[in-house]
Amino acid sequence: MGCARDPLAPSIVVFGSYFPAWLLCAGLGIVTTVVARLILVHAGIDEHLPAPLLVYLSLALTTSIVYWYLAFGGAPH
Repeated sequence: MGCARDPLAPSIVVFGSYFPAWLLCAGLGIVTTVVARLILVHAGIDEHLPAPLLVYLSLALTTSIVYWYLAFGGAPH
């Protein structure tokens, strides 16, 4: 049952094999966070963040969830 193709577990076909959609959203969230950090460092805001690790972790999680909602239209199951 764990390997069954379930409509509640969206997958994306990449080079002929199924790729878990949550992993793609997480990767996009991390890339977005890295770009946001570069912008904040360039603007001089990064050094004034009270807890940078927590801020960037929250940003990565939030953007990953936003990508999930935009791509699949609902909460992860």
